[in-house]
Amino acid sequence: MRPLWMPPEISNLTRQVHDLWRQFDWLPEWAVILLVTAAFVGGGWITHKIVFAVLRRIVKNKDVFWRGVVERARMKLRIMLILIGVGIGVTVSPMDPGPSAEIRAVLRFLFILTIGWLASGVLDMWSVMHLRRYNIAVEDNLLARKHLTQTRILQRVAKVILFIVTIGLALMTIAGFRQWGVSLLASAGVVGIIAGLALQPILTNMVAGIQIALTQPIRLDDAVIVENEWGNVEEITSTYVVVKLWDWRRMVLPLSYFITTPFQNWTRENARLIGTAFFYVDYEAPIDRLREAFEGIVKSSKLWDGDVQVMQVTDITERVLQVRTLASARSAPVAFDLRCEIREKLMAFMRDECREALPRDRLEWPQGEDKPMPLPPRSGEGG
Repeated sequence: MRPLWMPPEISNLTRQVHDLWRQFDWLPEWAVILLVTAAFVGGGWITHKIVFAVLRRIVKNKDVFWRGVVERARMKLRIMLILIGVGIGVTVSPMDPGPSAEIRAVLRFLFILTIGWLASGVLDMWSVMHLRRYNIAVEDNLLARKHLTQTRILQRVAKVILFIVTIGLALMTIAGFRQWGVSLLASAGVVGIIAGLALQPILTNMVAGIQIALTQPIRLDDAVIVENEWGNVEEITSTYVVVKLWDWRRMVLPLSYFITTPFQNWTRENARLIGTAFFYVDYEAPIDRLREAFEGIVKSSKLWDGDVQVMQVTDITERVLQVRTLASARSAPVAFDLRCEIREKLMAFMRDECREALPRDRLEWPQGEDKPMPLPPRSGEGG
C-alpha cells in the first residue's frame, strides 16, 4: 500500500508498473525492482546529458561567471538527477512500503547535501570572478588587498553558515534526527548566534572575522607588528590569522586578537612608509656637511620614492648628539632596505671624510694640578 500523499502521476505510474509485472509474473520481485530502478537511473543520466547541453548553449554567450557556474554544477546536477531517478524507481517498483520509505528518506538527505554542495560551488565561483578584477601583485595593491580580505573572510563565514543550514535541513528529513536538525537551524540563526552562542570561542572568532571584513583593521599582505614581531599577514581564515614573520616563521593568532589587542599596522592606509635611522655624533660634528651627505645618499638611492628626506638633531646627551634621519619609500620592505643603506653609507662618509663627526671621549685636567707622568718607553723603543 502506497502513501496517500504521493502525487497522482507517481500513483498512476506505480499502477502501470504493477500491471506490467503481472504480465511477466515469472520475474522475481527483486529483479523487477532492479530493472525499474535501473531504467529510471538511466533516464536521469540521459536527462542530465540533455539538460547540461541546453545549459551550455544558453550560457555560451554569457559572461565567465555563468559559464563557470554551469561547469562547476555539472557533477552536482548529475548526482541530483540520479538521486531523483532512484527515488522514483523505488517508489513505483513493487518494493514494500517500509524499505521504500527508508530509501527515499536517505535519498532526500543526500539530495539536500548535494544542493548545499551546489550552492557552495556557486559561492566559490562568485568569489573567483570578483577577485579577478583586482591584482595583488602590483606595487600599490591596497585596493586589491582590501577586496581580497573582505571576500576571503566573508566567503569562509558564508560557507560555515551554509554548512550548518544544509546539515540542519538534511537532518530534518530523518524522523529520529528531526529535533537535532531543528536545534542546529536555530543555532544558525542570527539571533541565536549573537544572543546564545557568541561567547563560544569559535563563534566569537567568527563574529570577529565579520568585524575585520567590514572594518578591515588588517588585510592580506599588511605589514604588522604583533607580539613585538614584524611580519606580513599571510592568511586570514574564519577563526585565525597567520602572520609570516621576517625570518619566515609563522605566528598564528585568533581573529579576536586583532579586535581586542593593540597592534601596529604599517600599511593601513597605503603601502608607503617613512623609514628612520639614528646616528650618534660628536658635539663638534658639522651637521650641515652631514645633512648634505645624507641628502646625496638618499637622492642617489633607487629605493627612495622622492618624497620625504629629513635630518634633525633630536637629542643631546652627556656625550653625543642624537641625529635622526627620515626617508620615505614605497613599501615597508623597501623602507627597511633604505634605512640600512643610509646607515652604511653615512657611517662610511663619517669614517672616510668627516672623522670629526665620530664620537670622542674628552679628558680635561683642572688648572694648577700636575699632569700625570708619561709612561717610560718599553724596551727596544729607544729607551
